[in-house]
Amino acid sequence: MTNDKSQLPTDLNPQLLPHHIAVIMDGNGRWATKRGLPRIAGHRQGAKTLKELLRCCKHWGIRALTAYAFSTENWQRPVEEVNFLMLLFERLLHRELAQMHQEGVRISFIGDLSVLPKSLQSQMQRSMAETLNNQAIHFTVAVNYGSRNEITKVCRQVAELVEQGELSAEQVNESLIEKHLYTADTPEPDLLIRTSGEMRLSNFLLWQMAYTEMYFTDILWPDFDTEALHQALLSYQKRDRRFGQVKTSISA
Repeated sequence: MTNDKSQLPTDLNPQLLPHHIAVIMDGNGRWATKRGLPRIAGHRQGAKTLKELLRCCKHWGIRALTAYAFSTENWQRPVEEVNFLMLLFERLLHRELAQMHQEGVRISFIGDLSVLPKSLQSQMQRSMAETLNNQAIHFTVAVNYGSRNEITKVCRQVAELVEQGELSAEQVNESLIEKHLYTADTPEPDLLIRTSGEMRLSNFLLWQMAYTEMYFTDILWPDFDTEALHQALLSYQKRDRRFGQVKTSISA
């Protein structure tokens, strides 16, 4: 492997890279507790890891990265931790937006953003508007996101269209559903990475990940570095992506 982290490692095939990686960033709290630090220190370090991963994906030619930052279930965490996370999102956006814009990052936020603090909502809207035409990498952050919630919302929207006579029940198909998802303008993830040894989807992109390859690692999120990404991609490149079909071999 080359030592220059901005260069794609030589044992990876650039033709077989995932176009879109999704990450469930697990283990910030445990990382901090192991070091005798408050949980918020883990979140702060986790944010740095995400920034480095985004830059690495961009350098290595991966077109999209989607990160699960805050789920609809995370509101049940201690109030202090939730408040800190909201403030952290806002500060990071405020501090990093210009740099990300300069590096050609397009930023999107998915989830029910309407219940977030107003100042955070306006910072999110601003960053999405400013970076809309950037093309180096599409960086999507899921905040107050829950996949069942998303699918339910789509069902309601489609039912209303049928009710209003703008659509017949026969016209409801997969591509119509997809047009109403938060991720309508993003290709489905090719690879999901979840850290810290947990092996479940936790209500993340359930529709979108029908054919996504999954990679689980015991590494805690704040320690997930370029080498860890390299290992995940090596594992991905060994897989046979058939999308439910059987590859036929021609025999003489």
